[in-house]
Amino acid sequence: MKRPNHSEIADFLETCIVPLYDGFDAGHQRDHAHAVMRTSHKLAQYYPEVDETMLLVAAAYHDVGLAKGREHHHTDSAIFMRADERLRQWFTADEINLMADAAEDHRASSKHAPRTIYGRIVAESDRQIIPETVILRCMQYTRSHFPDLDEEGEWNRMVEHLQNKYAEGGYLQLWIPESDNAQRLAYLRTIIADKPRLRQIFLRLLPTL
Repeated sequence: MKRPNHSEIADFLETCIVPLYDGFDAGHQRDHAHAVMRTSHKLAQYYPEVDETMLLVAAAYHDVGLAKGREHHHTDSAIFMRADERLRQWFTADEINLMADAAEDHRASSKHAPRTIYGRIVAESDRQIIPETVILRCMQYTRSHFPDLDEEGEWNRMVEHLQNKYAEGGYLQLWIPESDNAQRLAYLRTIIADKPRLRQIFLRLLPTL
C-alpha cells in the first residue's frame, strides 16, 4: 500500500465517485457533493489533527448510498466505502473504517452525535444552510418522491418538513462552531416563522422545478 497523494485521490474522486451523484435526486447532484467537499476543506483549517485527504474522501462518498434509496443511505454509504477495494491501495483498514464512520454519521436525523471530528465536519458541511437552497431542495425532493401532490399538497409537505427539521426544536443539530451555519439557521428560522414570506418564496421557486 502506498501513501495517498492528495492530487491523485482528488482525481480519483472526480472521475469515479462524484459522477455517481448524477443518478440521484435534484438536491443531491454533483454540485451538492462538491459543496460538501469544499466546505469540509474550509473547516479543516480549524482542526490541524485532521488528514485533509481522508476528509475529502469521506465528504465525496457521504451520499453514495442514495443509489439504494434514501431511508438507509447513510449506512449504505459506509458499506459502499468499506467494500470499495480501490481505497485499499491508499488507506489502511482502520483509516477506511474511520472515513466510513464519518460518511455514515452525516445524516441530520441521526440519533447519535458523529463519532469523530471527521464525522462532525462532514455532517456540518452537509447542512448547506442557504435559505433558498434549503427550500428549493425540499421542494425538489417533494416533487420527486410525492409526484401525486397538487400545489397545496406540496406546500403543506414543505412547511411540515421545514418545521420538523429547521425550526426551533427541530432535529437538525450543528457540530462545528467555526462554521457559518448557526447564523444562517437563525435567518432561515425567521423565514419559516413568516408564512406569507415563505409562501412568496415557494411560489417564486415553483416554476423552476
